[in-house]
Amino acid sequence: MASYIVKRLFSLFPVLFVVSIVIFSIIHITPGNPAAMILGQEATQEAIDALSQQMGLHLPVYEQYLNWVMGVFQADLGNSFFMREPVLDLIFNYIQPTLSLSIFAQVIAIMIAIPVGIIAATKRGSWLDQSLMSMTLVGMAIPSFLLGLLLMLVLGVQLQWLPIGGYRPLEQGLFEHLKFLLMPALSLATVQAALIARMTRSSMLEVLNRSFIKTARSKGSKERRVIFGHALRNAFLPVLTVIGQSFGTLLAGAVVTEIIFNIPGIGQLVVNSVERRDYPVIQGTVLFITVSYVFINLLIDLLYGIIDPRVRLGQGKRGG
Repeated sequence: MASYIVKRLFSLFPVLFVVSIVIFSIIHITPGNPAAMILGQEATQEAIDALSQQMGLHLPVYEQYLNWVMGVFQADLGNSFFMREPVLDLIFNYIQPTLSLSIFAQVIAIMIAIPVGIIAATKRGSWLDQSLMSMTLVGMAIPSFLLGLLLMLVLGVQLQWLPIGGYRPLEQGLFEHLKFLLMPALSLATVQAALIARMTRSSMLEVLNRSFIKTARSKGSKERRVIFGHALRNAFLPVLTVIGQSFGTLLAGAVVTEIIFNIPGIGQLVVNSVERRDYPVIQGTVLFITVSYVFINLLIDLLYGIIDPRVRLGQGKRGG
């Protein structure tokens, strides 16, 4: 187990190296000078050049990249050009709303998707199966931001059941916290629930056709035990993979939803930083999200051996 973890951690370095180069290159070829945006349109060229030199933007691009990478290895992502704060502090200040929203959306998605997938698989070919799968297609087709606007119009404006925007931290109470997150979480959870439900159905159908399921039924095992004790357990590994990827997608992809619902999360931080050409913040947040996504997938791999002992870490998944 330990050797596998070490091997996987070392395999992350090439990925992060490539990602860091891509991030840095895209940002620096984008038109716009942070110094000019800070000083405004009335600034003279001399003032812009002086501020650029102060921020290190006069250095060659490769030297700026090396300085940034050396700082990353020292847990120093630099300071924001605009907010004059360490990027790492800004990330941890803004990540809480995004993390709360992602976890809440993921819980909703799992609570909906797993039962829907199981019911569709056990009722294969019936009108119920077809209806549920049609609903998942609709869920995958509707963009989360559009669904968020519809929920805002119906639940927030017309029915006035929920606040149409804003955010309340957990310190102000769990109920208030979840009330402000419910609509954006539902809009994000819909697409993820559809994906997880379809994978659950597909994986369950594959397992339900295996011989050990037929043997369990022939021995008189109760249908609930067959479904949950045998079929779901053996079908859960592909579902777990989708859940892990789904959570990583929620962390990285809640930008538009956060803006629509005015949630001060990592998405708003990235968008504001792009508008201001705040290079250190953009680089730091994108790298942080990438690292989080990679470590989530690593955690999913480690959970394989816990859920199914037949899976040996480092040897891949074996049938059975």
